[in-house]
Amino acid sequence: MTTILLVDSDPLQATLRKAILERKFSDVQRVGDAAEALCLVEQPQFAGQLGLVISDLNMPGIGWPVFVAELHERLPLVPVLVLGASKEAVADYGGSWVRFLPRPFGSEALLAAAKELLVQHA
Repeated sequence: MTTILLVDSDPLQATLRKAILERKFSDVQRVGDAAEALCLVEQPQFAGQLGLVISDLNMPGIGWPVFVAELHERLPLVPVLVLGASKEAVADYGGSWVRFLPRPFGSEALLAAAKELLVQHA
């Protein structure tokens, strides 16, 4: 079973996004910030099941280009879907292992992007 890790500090948005993702994917785990996510991916059993990280940009703590780069360094085979405002610097998130999904986006766009990244990196 493949795990999706949702990194989102907004409890309402996280609950909604997790519910949307669970329509298509059976194992969606949520953490509230980048530090929590980085601690979790250090656990070998969790990291071995991880297929995708979805991260919202509007969170306190480590800067998101740095967070995404750190995730890639630790788990180079795991893709990252970055959720952000359309004004964000898409160029900061380049590479075949990362995709930027600008807001606003609907539930179908989120599901399609997640599925596409999982399939490409399976």
